[in-house]
Amino acid sequence: MKIALLSPFYPYRGGIAQFSGRLYKALEEENEVKAFSFLRLYPDFLFPGKTQYTNDKENTTDVPTERILDSLNPFSYEKTVRAIEKFQPDILLVAYWMSFFVPAYGYIVSRLRKKTKIIILVHNAIPHEPRFFDKALAKLLFNRSDGFIVMSRTVEKDLLALSPEAPRLLKPHPLYDHFGEKIEQTEALKALGINLNKKTLLFFGLIRDYKGLDLLIDAMALLDSSYQLLIAGETYGSFDKYQKQLDVSPAKDRIYLFNRYIDDSEVSLLFSAADLLVLPYKSATQSGIIPVAYHFELPVVATDIGGLREMIEPAGTGIITLPESAAIAKGVEQIFSSDISIFTNNIKKEKQNLNWETFAHSLTAFAEKITSERIR
Repeated sequence: MKIALLSPFYPYRGGIAQFSGRLYKALEEENEVKAFSFLRLYPDFLFPGKTQYTNDKENTTDVPTERILDSLNPFSYEKTVRAIEKFQPDILLVAYWMSFFVPAYGYIVSRLRKKTKIIILVHNAIPHEPRFFDKALAKLLFNRSDGFIVMSRTVEKDLLALSPEAPRLLKPHPLYDHFGEKIEQTEALKALGINLNKKTLLFFGLIRDYKGLDLLIDAMALLDSSYQLLIAGETYGSFDKYQKQLDVSPAKDRIYLFNRYIDDSEVSLLFSAADLLVLPYKSATQSGIIPVAYHFELPVVATDIGGLREMIEPAGTGIITLPESAAIAKGVEQIFSSDISIFTNNIKKEKQNLNWETFAHSLTAFAEKITSERIR
């Protein structure tokens, strides 16, 4: 099968580019795949971080791409159509996560849909921080598509609210396994300059309001001095409110801050240093951080938000709590009062179900079913 994959790829940073690069590698084992990427993803004034790009080529899944689509330049939309038409794919697989891209995506799929089946890989049907126009724009794109891939029941529910008859495949998020191997914990702690004799919690990823870092900072004040916290990630917006919390927290001397974008080459060090990943989210659909934790066999405490429960509870890989500081602190204590090896052993079993080969094979089978249906 010939599959065109339209998405950000390296040198763009972040989870969508990482996912698409790894998916390309898995799909090309059974298919002929061509990657179409962006010349410009976001305009600088709309991007809240310092840069949209990564220089960490060595630790990034780099695949051959045709960088052609400019999200703000309509002339590039037609160029992208012609480039994809030249490849003559059976399927156009489009990575979707926010409505900003609907004008570009909508034009492209409208021009291609008579000859090529359209499948949307839905990372989020509705953004984490929604705006009034998101649902209407998503509907425009979804109504022009033939099938959908979702990775959590929460995203599936959001999709069906917008497109009730949507043909879909629900398949859990595969592991992010391109960050290298786990190193010895003491070595990692020494490299980070962190206390070697405390139970180490990790908050990892972009710092945004919905991710609940404020809840975790307050939870640290409820945990005794045997616990320490690593905060690793770049802030989207202002860090001021968190800094004020840290300044007055009785646990401030046990909280270590790495407030910057974390290159892929640093991920192994941080996850190897930790005993536990904490996701204190206030809203979510699913998490790309959990598959990283599973790769490093790290248990998870997460709030009962969106699809987080279904990623953790059935496999017994962590604890689910209410999105409250006291509940988060109690969940952390519960992990350490248990035999933590039970959680790590469950993660080892779950890893076998979350490989990219299985994901790609299921996607290909779904795509073959879609292409066998009558062309509209």
